[in-house]
Amino acid sequence: MMTENYSYLELRALHEIARVLAITGELKDQLLQTLGILSTWLGMERGMISILDLQTGEAWLDVARGVEVGTGEISYQPGEGITGKVAQTGRPMAIANLGKETLFLDRTGARKSLNRAELAFLCVPIFYQGKVVGVLSADKLAHQVENLEKEVQILSSVAELLGKVVHFRVVEEENRRLRRMLAEARRPTTNIIGRSKVIQEVLRLIDQVADTNTTVLINGETGTGKELVAKAIHENSRRRKGPLVQVNCAAMPDSLLESELFGHEKGAFTGAVTRRRGRFEEAQGGTIFLDEVGELSPIAQAKLLRVLQEREFQPLGSSRMVKVDVRVVTATNKDLEQEVAHGNFRSDLYYRLNVFPIFLPPLRERGPDILLLADYFVQKYAQEFGKEVKRISTGAIDMLMSYHWPGNVRELENCIERAVLLATGEAIDAWHLPPTLQMKPTGTQSVSRGKLEALVSAFERDLITDALKDVHGNQSQAARLLGTTKRIIQYKVEKYGVDPKRFRTKLSSGKARAKA
Repeated sequence: MMTENYSYLELRALHEIARVLAITGELKDQLLQTLGILSTWLGMERGMISILDLQTGEAWLDVARGVEVGTGEISYQPGEGITGKVAQTGRPMAIANLGKETLFLDRTGARKSLNRAELAFLCVPIFYQGKVVGVLSADKLAHQVENLEKEVQILSSVAELLGKVVHFRVVEEENRRLRRMLAEARRPTTNIIGRSKVIQEVLRLIDQVADTNTTVLINGETGTGKELVAKAIHENSRRRKGPLVQVNCAAMPDSLLESELFGHEKGAFTGAVTRRRGRFEEAQGGTIFLDEVGELSPIAQAKLLRVLQEREFQPLGSSRMVKVDVRVVTATNKDLEQEVAHGNFRSDLYYRLNVFPIFLPPLRERGPDILLLADYFVQKYAQEFGKEVKRISTGAIDMLMSYHWPGNVRELENCIERAVLLATGEAIDAWHLPPTLQMKPTGTQSVSRGKLEALVSAFERDLITDALKDVHGNQSQAARLLGTTKRIIQYKVEKYGVDPKRFRTKLSSGKARAKA
């Protein structure tokens, strides 16, 4: 690296960066400090460092200064835009006037309110052992640029210093990606969409119980997707090749329900002109899903209890006994303990059904999943209706996130279906959503704020706790996993009363004593 042509400020900047990189610390912190030095000493604003995916060659935005976007939210395919082209070719690019450059994508949106004609843009590859591992870019006021080639030279020198640190960041992200793949590999096959903590817990329970014959009771409000959990349990069990028979106990009168479940003989009652197999018999070798099981009549409850105890039943009007090999999964939106206390549900049946309970949370407690589900339904109905709708506007997103969703996922799906039908362009706007989403119930404003804060805090505490478990209580490594600094982790640990020491293994404790 030649230094004789550099000014005092440029040499000072290089010295400061070298000093930062020489001190042991968090890799992301070092990269952020580097971008800060470029801004302070050399006037290079909106700096970004992207790292390459070892598998695909994509460039992922890793750290940024003056750009409001999170780690991993922005990516560039090989050859896409200036960043993608530099990553692919390994050659720097310098743009004297951003206003005239068609390759510039501004995917971060950081320059929307700026006059691009007043900006110059610099983008250089970061090498490690002869291979491109990342891309460093920044822009600068055009009138401050006397020699574009020299600006590229100084930024390339910085990139040369960053090579090893960026390489380690690539390795860190690759390890994180592999851990995520392993976690996904343990997920049961399911149509359940969600990444929230509560849904991950549901998936964990499904994985634990699916490959057994244990009776499962799914609790949850109407519209939360209890039938999807039942389907996931069946499809991940040894009975997956057998039938999955679904019965809605609330959709038929008591007089028909018993016949529906257990079948009847010809002439068993008025209108029984033929012999009919019951749903239990149809589910032989598979799974029967009894939805809204809390609606069963006392007689049907008694017969269901016998089936669970004896694995046999007697069809209506018949003297024969039918033996069945059926796995029973039930669901209810009622509090069955209260129903038992009020005498509306048999206690012995409740204890038979409640062997392995799974609670499916309401949508209002699944904040991170609302947009994930909304995007899925947009794609689903846009394809179904042949519409060009591809996204949800910011105003509509605000409404979706602030609504309390009493009808849960089913209500969200209906809202998006309606919005896709009404939309005429590529985006769903606020006025395409039902009026109910635009009305806030009286007196809920302060409660919602408190609830949101509590939910965010609980979610944050869970993330930190999980990270500390993964790294056996090491706060520095937990900070790396979460993409933040050790100082912030220490602050949050104290704020939420998390004790990192309880996650330390005997092995790590022994190593600590040995080092001491």
